Amino acid sequence: MSFYKNKQNHKIAYKSIKGRGLGIIFIHGLNSDMNGAKALTVERYAKKNKLNFIRFDCRGHGKSEGKFEEFTISDWKKDLLDIIDNVAKGPQMLIGSSMGGWLMMLAAKARPQRIKGLIGLAAAPDFGKDLYNSLNKKNKKEITTKSITKYTSCGFSYFITKKFFIEAEKNRVLKKPFRFTKPIILIHGLRDNVVKNDIPKKILKKVTGKNVNIIYLKESDHRLSSETDLKMITQSIDYIRSI
Repeated sequence: MSFYKNKQNHKIAYKSIKGRGLGIIFIHGLNSDMNGAKALTVERYAKKNKLNFIRFDCRGHGKSEGKFEEFTISDWKKDLLDIIDNVAKGPQMLIGSSMGGWLMMLAAKARPQRIKGLIGLAAAPDFGKDLYNSLNKKNKKEITTKSITKYTSCGFSYFITKKFFIEAEKNRVLKKPFRFTKPIILIHGLRDNVVKNDIPKKILKKVTGKNVNIIYLKESDHRLSSETDLKMITQSIDYIRSI
C-alpha cells in the first residue's frame, strides 16, 4: 500500500505495478474501493502482461483519508487527476466501474493527451439527478433543511449532502458533445438494476469519435464480476492495446 498526499495534505491510498508500455488505471464506484474482483482481475492481467497498473481509493472510500460525506464528484475527479499527474507515467487506459465511469470521462476531458482509451463497466455518468429523484420525501426534506440525509439503497446506508448534488450538476459530461476520438468500450449487464441499460447508448450519442463499442451481457448485473464478465473485461483491454 502506498499513499499520495495531495495539496490539502489528504492521503490517497493506491497500489501500483511497474511495467512497460500503456498503463492502466482502475477507478472504483460509489461507496466501493480498489479491492473488488474487477480491479484485482485487471491487476492480474497487468502482471501477466508486464504492464504499468494503478488502483486507488477515492477520498472517503477504502483506505484513503476522510469520511464519505465530506467529498463530492469534484473531489474524486481531483483524486483521479492527482493519480494521473503525479503517480502514473506515460499514456493511460482508464477503466471505470459505475461512478468510476463518470470519473474516467471527466479525466479524459481534462487530460486528453494522456488518455489513450476508456473502458466503462456499468458506467454511470451524470447520475446525480437520478439519485436525487430516488430519494424519499424525508430524504429530500432533510437535504433542504439540514443539507445532509442518511440514504439507504441496496442494503447500504450512507450520508449524502446537498453539496454532493450541486457538484454533480456542475460535472455533467453528457450535456454537450463528448470530444474524445480514442477507443471507448462500454460493458453493461442487462440485469443491472442500478444503472439503466440505455446509458451506454446515451454516451454513444454524445461521443464525437467513431471507435465506440457497446457490449451488452444478457445474464449480467451491476457488479459485472462473474467469470464471463471478467473475461470480457480483459478481452476489451486486449482490443484497445491492439489499436
